[in-house]
Amino acid sequence: MPSFRHLKSVLRLNELAEDLIDLSEEGTVTPKRLDAMVAEAAGLKLFYGMERVTESTLSALFDLAEETHAIQKMIAMQEGEIVNAIEGCASERRPALHTAMRDFFDQRTKTPVAAESTELAYRELEKLRAFLTEIEKKGQYTDIIQIGIGGSELGPKAIYVALEAYHKPHRRVHFLSNVDPDDAAHIFSQVDLEKTLVVVVSKSGTTLETLTNEEFAKEKFKLAGLEPKNHFVAVTGKGSPMDDPEHYLASFYIWDYIGGRYSVTSMVGGVSLAFAFGMDRFLEFLRGANAMDKVALKSDIKSNLPLLSALLGIWNRNFLGLPTVAIIPYSQALARFPAHLQQLDMESNGKRIDKRAEAVDFDTGPIIWGEPGTNGQHSFYQSIHQGTTRVPVEFIGFIESQYRDDLSYEGTTCQQKLLSNLFAQSIALAVGQESDNPNQFFPGNRPNRLLLGKRLDPYTMGAILSYYEHKVAFQGFIWNINSFDQEGVQLGKKLALKMIDQFRSQNEGNGLDPRAFPLGAAYLKHAL
Repeated sequence: MPSFRHLKSVLRLNELAEDLIDLSEEGTVTPKRLDAMVAEAAGLKLFYGMERVTESTLSALFDLAEETHAIQKMIAMQEGEIVNAIEGCASERRPALHTAMRDFFDQRTKTPVAAESTELAYRELEKLRAFLTEIEKKGQYTDIIQIGIGGSELGPKAIYVALEAYHKPHRRVHFLSNVDPDDAAHIFSQVDLEKTLVVVVSKSGTTLETLTNEEFAKEKFKLAGLEPKNHFVAVTGKGSPMDDPEHYLASFYIWDYIGGRYSVTSMVGGVSLAFAFGMDRFLEFLRGANAMDKVALKSDIKSNLPLLSALLGIWNRNFLGLPTVAIIPYSQALARFPAHLQQLDMESNGKRIDKRAEAVDFDTGPIIWGEPGTNGQHSFYQSIHQGTTRVPVEFIGFIESQYRDDLSYEGTTCQQKLLSNLFAQSIALAVGQESDNPNQFFPGNRPNRLLLGKRLDPYTMGAILSYYEHKVAFQGFIWNINSFDQEGVQLGKKLALKMIDQFRSQNEGNGLDPRAFPLGAAYLKHAL
């Protein structure tokens, strides 16, 4: 396959980008356009009439998906083919089978690899069900502290916060990821240790921050006169140093074909989320994710929401030259979701080489950021409306509130006011405003799209999570980069270990050793 820049569809898209539609021009954005540019699947609607695309643009983007075999690559991923690989250099050479962690609903033809992975995942679910039943009988535990970092914290925490409206009475989850001792001290000041479980999550069983925080936690239990083994649960790879029944009340497995940022629907998220919400609601969450997994396999791109969104993102990134994306949920429950998507997208597609180990000559993954609306309207919206950098926006909204506890004030409910702001911002960014006063002129032409659901419940949350996972994967397939490794995080880790050695030397009375790590020693002499 030719490199991205030399694809026929890319050449055509470059031509189309020279004569862009002007959304701010009167009569361009119409109700007819909005009605025509909406796709629906798995209980979600994707409105993209506020993107700077025409039917010609969409046709060329669909050709891009065909030319890069995007759907075939998604099928291959979900069937367990090796997609985490780079030709000509050392790489992980693994499948990426996070979809197998939730493929328990309806019958689907599976390859032996995918079927085996689903079976292994189902066994862990049954182990979890039995474990939760057992602790329910004891009626002892009210809190879980999940210790893990990166994907072992960001995704599970985002989902926990999103679905707190559905948690069981007297069930709380706390997340300890940062090795900052103040974070740990704050969490342990809030819990009754006799009623607390600690879930330690590390696939390798060697993650330094996680092991350090585990020791911090064990010391707290010992000081309280409690045996840590009766409170600690492991989520790890089979055969890892943490796969040791002598030290844990229970153990659950994850596999090397589950990347951390794609692991929420595995036991990485499963133990804490099922504890908090109950097994039935956790299964509904998995069901929603699985429903969107199936949508991602559809050949009709206009009904394949993740692929359609991926193509619109590529149009903005590679042809409009827009380097960043703001993800703005008009739902306070999704306050932590942009942080998860930041890791999901930037760790997956922040790559400078393609799958042939050659440096790319085009832009890959954008910078992802975001906060909930309407708060953002009183924060950074000034810049996205009138600033010099155009920022594509992906809005997320819901017709109904979670708690359904609302009131009418001045003729409308809170939820109606929230939705009014959401729809108005989408229109304002695209259409803008003419004014003789330059300070009140809004240029418009700010591309945005809206993912709209009925209500943020476990099923819908699962579908939204999967939608974004597949949007990111599709973009990686089209760019021909590896979305499933993360070598970029390794160098800092290696240098941190050298810094730690310097601290250790100082603590042991041997002083700094500038010869071992000159730059590190130069920093550390100011911290001692």
